[in-house]
Amino acid sequence: MRLREWQLAFETFLLDEAATANLRLEGSLIGGPTLDIGTGLAIYHNAYKARLLEVLRNDFEVIWQWMGDEEFDLLATSYLRQYPSAHYSLRWLGKGFEGFIREYLVPEQSAPLAEMAALEWAFTLAFDAPAGEPLTIENMATLAPEEWPELQFKPIPSLQWLECRFNSLALWRSVKEDTDFPASAALDTPNACLIWRHELICNYRSLDSAEAAALNGLLNEGWSFAELCANLAVTYGEDAPLQAVTWLKQWVQDGLLERLQR
Repeated sequence: MRLREWQLAFETFLLDEAATANLRLEGSLIGGPTLDIGTGLAIYHNAYKARLLEVLRNDFEVIWQWMGDEEFDLLATSYLRQYPSAHYSLRWLGKGFEGFIREYLVPEQSAPLAEMAALEWAFTLAFDAPAGEPLTIENMATLAPEEWPELQFKPIPSLQWLECRFNSLALWRSVKEDTDFPASAALDTPNACLIWRHELICNYRSLDSAEAAALNGLLNEGWSFAELCANLAVTYGEDAPLQAVTWLKQWVQDGLLERLQR
């Protein structure tokens, strides 16, 4: 058996739930005095599955703590059965977990769990994203007055934006801070949650609706600073420029923005 054929046969064995090795694969192996071929293959098969479950437990620690070992492993095993690992890096194993939860469970169960999966995956994406070149207060201080009206921005590569309809952040914090796990509850009003990495640390915070709308306009609708002020004027009147500068300073200090060069 050539190496490529052997690799494919071994892969087929690992992915086979029944863990049955074909005769050619078994015939290519040599047992030892204390470990026969069948036992050795079974160890590999069990270790492979255990490693995949371990990765999902680490990537979705809050859901694991929420559901408990048995229920989480049942959910994760069903996910792996429907969406087996297809990337050479286990980093991407949980990419489809949120979508699977929405498909697999009834809406009453899936909605809060899927939102938590999206939240936990957002932290993974933020942590692994390129650093980018976030603006600093020092950068802003060098801008000439005539540059401000047309100034435009884009998000740093690690910025993730979620709309939370449940108290997912409270549940997430309880696990990370090792406090009592609260009951899941729907929020009276959905809120925007930002997750990003700044100086090697993942950060998060919620935005009220006004700030979320302003930042969305800046990053997703292409507003310039002048357009930001004009839109805020509807609510804040003559105080709009001050509010715009206040939020902009906060976003820059948080390390959320890069300058968009046209």
